[in-house]
Order: sequence, then structure tokens, then C-alpha cells
Amino acid sequence: MGKGRLEAFSDGVIAIIITIMVLELRPPHDPDFAALKPLGSVAASYALSFVTLGIYWNNHHHLFQVARRVNGAILWANMHLLFWLSLIPFVTVWMGENDFAKAPVVLYGAALLFAGVAYFILAQALVRDQPDSELAQAIGRDLKGWISLIGYAVAIPVAFVAPWVAFGIYIAVNVAWLIPDRRIERVIGGREEHGDHHIHEVVVVPPHAHSDDLSEVP
Repeated sequence: MGKGRLEAFSDGVIAIIITIMVLELRPPHDPDFAALKPLGSVAASYALSFVTLGIYWNNHHHLFQVARRVNGAILWANMHLLFWLSLIPFVTVWMGENDFAKAPVVLYGAALLFAGVAYFILAQALVRDQPDSELAQAIGRDLKGWISLIGYAVAIPVAFVAPWVAFGIYIAVNVAWLIPDRRIERVIGGREEHGDHHIHEVVVVPPHAHSDDLSEVP
């Protein structure tokens, strides 16, 4: 089946998730910059989550640019991913409003870990459905994905002892993913270059052809 509805639905859900996070930002009542100081943790938490969602949207877009089709298993794997992403506004607010206390930072890391696992499951579902596709070749062993999951798994127990260190690990994982997946971009780039050869084909019209004949030129 076609992938258009899945992409449109996923884009809409991620946009709503970001909107919910924005609505959770409460401006201070006092009209001076000093009133913003207590909101530092909230702003940092929001910034991290916004970038995280942006990375997921970006890589999700790249993933389905290469995918040819979807099936029932892929649809449910995608819903599984969206479920964990939908929890990010909750853990973001809890972590920010409690100045990165242990429990909120641990739960935030758990949400990121399960979202990462869900993305991995989605990618593998696409590969299983299209084992000989460009997508399967691009993903390969997905070393970067495994390193990210390990980073989250390490950060969660670290958060019980040093929440700020765990927060730093979350940032480090995001930094590693700020650049879209080059493996898939190379596939897309190769496909576009191949398409350009067709686009730039030149049709030579004989000089003696009449204007009526030009309508038949493909």
C-alpha cells in the first residue's frame, strides 16, 4: 500500500506534539528579565525536546523517502514510535519544572530510550518488507542507532546519581543526530542524479520540421 497517508499522519502528530510543548511554556507575570531566571530549567528542557522531535521528524522523513511501500506491520511500528514521542511533552514539563531532579530525568531518558527502540523497530520492519531495496543497503548494521540506544541506556542509571551528567548525555546523542542520516542521503542523492540524466535528455528536431509536427515530439 502507499506511504502517503502514513507520512502525512506522522507529520501532523509530531506538529501537535511540538504545539503542546509550546503551550506548556508559561510566561512570568513580572515585566522584567529577572523574572525569566527561574524559567531556565524549563527553557533548557524545552530546547532539548524540540531538537529531539526535530531530529525524529527529519530522519523519519528521510526513511520514508527511500521506502517504496508500507504494510500493516509498518503502520503499527510507526504508531508505536508516535506513542513514545507523544510522551515527550509530559516528561519535558516534569523535568523542567523540577530543575532536573532525579526521577524526572530518569523518566525522560526512558521515554527517549523507548522512542529510539521504536524507531529501530520501524526501520527494521521496512527492511524486512523490502530486503533488497536501497533502504536495506543504506541502513546496514545501523551502528549509529545502536550507539544512541546504548547512550540512553547508560544515561538512565547515571541520572540516579548525577542528573546533569545524564542530561549532558541526552544532548550528546542529539548532537550526533543533528546531521541527517548520510547513508540515506547518499541513496537519495544517487537517485536524483540518475533522474537528472533523464531530465536533461535533448530532443533534436529536424530543421525542416513544420510547427504542426512539433506537437508530436515527446
